[in-house]
Amino acid sequence: MEKMNLPPDATKKPYEMTEHGHTRVDNYYWMRLTDEQKSAEKYDSQTQEVVDYIDSENNYTQSSLSHTKKFQDSLFDEIVGRIQKDEESVPYLDNGYYYYTRYESEKEYAIHCRKKGSLSNKEEIILDENILAQGHDYFAIGGRTISPDNQWLAYGVDTLSRRIYEIHFKNLQTGEVLNQTIPNSSGSVAWANDNKTVFYTSKNEVTLLSEKIWRHKVGSKSSTDKLIYSENDETFYNGVYRSKSGEFIIIYHRSTLVSDYQILNANNPDGMFNNFTKRESDHEYSIEHYKDKFYIITNWKAENNRLMETSDKKTKMSNWREVIPHRKDAHLLGMEIFKNHLVLNERKDGLRGLRIMNQITGTDEYLDFGESTYTASISVNKEFDTNILRYNYTSLVTPRSTYDYNMDTGNVDLMKEQKVIGGYNKQLYNSERLYAVAKDGNKIPISMVYHKEMKKDVPQNLLLYAYGSYGSTRDPYFSSTRLSLLDRGFIYAIAHVRGSQIYGRQSYDNGKMLNKKNTFYDFIDAGKYLIDRKYTNSDRLFAEGGSAGGLLIGAVVNMEPELWKGAIAAVPFVDVVTTMLDASIPLTSGEWDEWGDPREKKYYDY
Repeated sequence: MEKMNLPPDATKKPYEMTEHGHTRVDNYYWMRLTDEQKSAEKYDSQTQEVVDYIDSENNYTQSSLSHTKKFQDSLFDEIVGRIQKDEESVPYLDNGYYYYTRYESEKEYAIHCRKKGSLSNKEEIILDENILAQGHDYFAIGGRTISPDNQWLAYGVDTLSRRIYEIHFKNLQTGEVLNQTIPNSSGSVAWANDNKTVFYTSKNEVTLLSEKIWRHKVGSKSSTDKLIYSENDETFYNGVYRSKSGEFIIIYHRSTLVSDYQILNANNPDGMFNNFTKRESDHEYSIEHYKDKFYIITNWKAENNRLMETSDKKTKMSNWREVIPHRKDAHLLGMEIFKNHLVLNERKDGLRGLRIMNQITGTDEYLDFGESTYTASISVNKEFDTNILRYNYTSLVTPRSTYDYNMDTGNVDLMKEQKVIGGYNKQLYNSERLYAVAKDGNKIPISMVYHKEMKKDVPQNLLLYAYGSYGSTRDPYFSSTRLSLLDRGFIYAIAHVRGSQIYGRQSYDNGKMLNKKNTFYDFIDAGKYLIDRKYTNSDRLFAEGGSAGGLLIGAVVNMEPELWKGAIAAVPFVDVVTTMLDASIPLTSGEWDEWGDPREKKYYDY
């Protein structure tokens, strides 16, 4: 008799947790491991038991899918075969040098380069990650920052996969890497204008929160560094950067609902930082410096943000002046300042686009991209004195592209388009923007792509994806991997559910904390809409989400199990209550504004 391939049965070890007079039993609490347990050279008995169980799950999966091994290998080769291995980014000009990154076939990591003055000049390799990665099982580079005189490179290295970096300093004239390093950092630095002072962020080794800002003199021991700021509120994370103008060092403090800044003249690195304005509850803003002004994107009395300005010598909120008022129909996301132009990245009708304002003529325009669903964003623009805007564009059928746009003449130059090896013809695919309606009347945009040969009004296999948390909007983008689904008759769709900011801040507020279930309802209603429109049916509809989007998948398959043929919950966050009650877990305290603090009964009950 043939032996059945049964899934492993995880051991149940009841663990009771009581909160607000209510007791929960978690049979699998024993699987929780600390970072120290997971990274230990020798596993303790608990860790070994968890690893053994994971191995049994992996063995079961491999055994169950063994009959598809040939197809898996073929599919893998098909997907990898579309990827260009010799790759190079579009060079950008910064302080007299053109910088770019390239990849070579048969090499795993990036090579960072520059050329002085002209792209026809000799290449200078400033950092080869392939050399640095030798001898390490894991390797990642943090920030890379060049000193104002172009002579020094600071870069962070993580070899443990904990997002804790050691900062190194390389003399780009001699190639020497200093022995003096900075441990336990977020990976990047902000250079002062003396070319020897940097500011950086250190991390709490337990919570991984970036909580302290330090001043360091290049070539000195980190033990002598000066503490500049220490964050006492565990819901905030912190960082430091140099303004695009090069005139200020800026410390930022951010939580889920609040942002705050301190500024220092970059010519006075030993001076004191000053508060930009008073930290206030529910106030989020960002700043950019140009000439003698700061430009501010703020949600102060503006749910979808507005643009304001102030003198760089009088930065308190009482001195701010409005430049662009709040609009209900547009969510202001970002800006780029040029000598004669101001470029705004806005979301209108759920689509992320670009608005260009001519500061000389007073006119403005929205770039027209000619597709029903797309994503446009501001790219790297280091120079102020130019009429060229570099932006990125992609859609469900258009590979990632970088353009240079002349803001005076309207001329557009395609600088680079993601290459799909083996050929790609976008004319073979259709993309659409549909709108489902939730049971409470909320409009749910759905971005969809499929092969042109698909027969309409005949239900097809359809993979419906969503995220819907942290105000993060999953914009439509091109994927060469996705072609393997489309060419086999699948429809791919993104449900732009609440919890994102698809229609501005209101979409986010209506999909978090005590409104979190709206995210789940939207996804379910989007699936039902696609069935009603005969794009698919419940025997062909699949759901996908990852991380916080995995929570969404866990919810909807329990709420409407008959709606889905299958589901993919990638690294799902599915134990919200227990996680949010454990402040020792990295970043937990900063999550309370997203999920609610279950130490309060109303959030616990919800």
